[in-house]
Amino acid sequence: LSSSYYDDSLDYGGYAKSYAGGYANEIMAADSRSYGMPIYGDQGFAPEVTDRKLTKASSLSTEVKRGTFQEADEKLKGIISSTGSFILNENVNKYGADNSYFTGYYEIKVDSKKYDAVVLQLKSLGKVQSFNEQTQDITGYYKDLNTDLEAERSRLLRFKEMLDKAETIEQQIQLADRIFDIERTISYYEESLQAADNRVDYSTISLTINEKQSDYSDIVVVKLSELTRMVVDSFNALISLLFLALPWG
Repeated sequence: LSSSYYDDSLDYGGYAKSYAGGYANEIMAADSRSYGMPIYGDQGFAPEVTDRKLTKASSLSTEVKRGTFQEADEKLKGIISSTGSFILNENVNKYGADNSYFTGYYEIKVDSKKYDAVVLQLKSLGKVQSFNEQTQDITGYYKDLNTDLEAERSRLLRFKEMLDKAETIEQQIQLADRIFDIERTISYYEESLQAADNRVDYSTISLTINEKQSDYSDIVVVKLSELTRMVVDSFNALISLLFLALPWG
């Protein structure tokens, strides 16, 4: 945040010097909250709230038959289109040369109301290798954001009222700075609430599609010259063994 939050010219003593009489007390009363964006470590539980805010995320890994990766990719795109979902990230890689195979990674955003149906369709793309799902309750965090947002809006109204009553340019400038800082804080809370709503309304699915590798992918092709050398070396070794064993015979 702006360093003006901690500027000595903006502390209560500074206001007391700038504003005479009870006006300084009015400033301190309106500015009773500490400045700076909050950091929510413990998001809380808020058991009294009945409308819970839940976010859901999952990771799915599936394997398709060799030579069918493109078909699976097209089916995936069809599922995304028909359900109104979104692919945020897509990364398809080809491995190998003669016995090549494909692997695709997709980050998908799905309407939470359609989440279960979409997961079932994605599982049908191939053989499920792994599936992990996580649900998080952010109700307490959401409630705290709303509470702080309303408090900042009330402070903004009080400071605007005092700006209308300001008698000097210095008073107007200092109050305008405070109002600017409060408006930025309000914007932060509003954006945080919007982001939280998006996390609740849209679930995240991380999908991996692996094309099955060829059964011969690990076989090393030996050149004819190398094979001939191996045969000759083996024959020479056999002759040497016979000559060593002949005297004993």
